[in-house]
Amino acid sequence: MATIEECRAALEKLSDSMQSAQGDVRTATALDRSVSCRITDLDVTFAGRMTGGRIVVQDTLQGPPAEKAQIRLAMTGDDLVALVAGELNFAKAWGSGRVKLEAGFKDLFQLRKLL
Repeated sequence: MATIEECRAALEKLSDSMQSAQGDVRTATALDRSVSCRITDLDVTFAGRMTGGRIVVQDTLQGPPAEKAQIRLAMTGDDLVALVAGELNFAKAWGSGRVKLEAGFKDLFQLRKLL
């Protein structure tokens, strides 16, 4: 099982990849939205903002967040690490329910470019 530190490192790596992206992916990462990533098996949530092409984690919360972020992810720590490492396909994981992504329709339309 991935640790909180490994999950935080995976989010940092994802953020670095987003910032160096080009084309449609770069456009999709240019959103300015509140973001939460709930790690279900650790019962922890990373909360922050997607801004400037990065994910900036501002808080690590025990349990679910008190406030609903505009973009919400939920998955196990192992799945987060595997996604960022390229070992797990996001679209397949989302389609099978291993990864949950919730956002407004407009944001989902923009984020589909990341797939």
